[in-house]
Amino acid sequence: MSDDARLKVVLCWHMHQPQYRDPIDGRYQLPWTYLHAIKDYVDMAAHLEAVPAARAVINFAPILLEQIEDYAGQVRGYLTDGLALRDPLLAALTNVAFPPDVESRRALVQACMRTNEKNLIKRFPPYQHLADLAAHATEQDTAIYVSDQYMADILVWHHLAWLGETVRREDRRVQQLIEKGSGYSLHERRELLGVIGELLAGVIARYARLAQNGQIELSVTPYAHPIMPLLLDFECAREATPEVQLPHNAAYPGGAEQVRWHIRQGIETFQNHFGRTPAGCWPSEGAVSLACLKLLAESGFTWAASGEGVLRNSLMQSGHAPHAMKETWLYRPYAVAESGLACFFRDDGLSDLIGFTYSDWHADDAVNDL
Repeated sequence: MSDDARLKVVLCWHMHQPQYRDPIDGRYQLPWTYLHAIKDYVDMAAHLEAVPAARAVINFAPILLEQIEDYAGQVRGYLTDGLALRDPLLAALTNVAFPPDVESRRALVQACMRTNEKNLIKRFPPYQHLADLAAHATEQDTAIYVSDQYMADILVWHHLAWLGETVRREDRRVQQLIEKGSGYSLHERRELLGVIGELLAGVIARYARLAQNGQIELSVTPYAHPIMPLLLDFECAREATPEVQLPHNAAYPGGAEQVRWHIRQGIETFQNHFGRTPAGCWPSEGAVSLACLKLLAESGFTWAASGEGVLRNSLMQSGHAPHAMKETWLYRPYAVAESGLACFFRDDGLSDLIGFTYSDWHADDAVNDL
């Protein structure tokens, strides 16, 4: 096959989790940041490391980077100084004694069941056995009889199942825990926490090395995932959906300054973690407007990316109905007038196909946004 006949594809992976930390006490309301970090994020890095010829763009949301760093610090503080873990599920993994009340035990068991049944529970017979018992363990009249050993085992298996595939293949400590199957001790649970801590502490640095080696380009999203076009101008929503009902207020108070702050803070967070300035930006939810893109250009970005649907609607609203053949309008950069910024648009169908394929192979139901 000649070079001209090959399909040229840029793979851009958007790593994003919302802010799960309580702003007052720092406790985490949901565990998805650390669970995806020890699974999807470490596996993606491992796949790229294993194939040096592979190339990709990896986009990180700044609040995700901060939460991963915070989790790594929590585990380090617990293992070295006995400091409290601020995620209830992670803390439960190393409980010396489990809570005696029925409601707390039921909540923990239910948390350990919040995962993909087909790909993460059923593939491990011991986990499946514990899951079969979970229905009884959460009933009001039987939950009181749930033993501490059952609680320890289901917590261990929940975390073993969430580990990256490459971790289970390569880490002998993890393999020994899997081979044991049940009856996990406090020492073994702390050992598993140590593995989790190592993964959390090393994952960002792995992507930094991949970028340093020229294998990936790192890009960023504005700090707390704001929908920038609406902060700048509510009316821009009508450019894509003319019939949309808008708020009564004419504009979001201080919206333009909010957008500038999120862009500046996003760049600063990225620099703190990767030691470089990002050239590219994946705007939150792919939401863009001309005013938004010009602000990105003013902030030093040279490219941004969004979705096919955004481009299609933009062309239609400007009187340029897109041709049925996407090759005529989708697969090229668009220059943002007088800004020097290029905007790219993904093929939504191809993106979903890749997302589902990766998800099914990778034992999870997350698509695109990992």
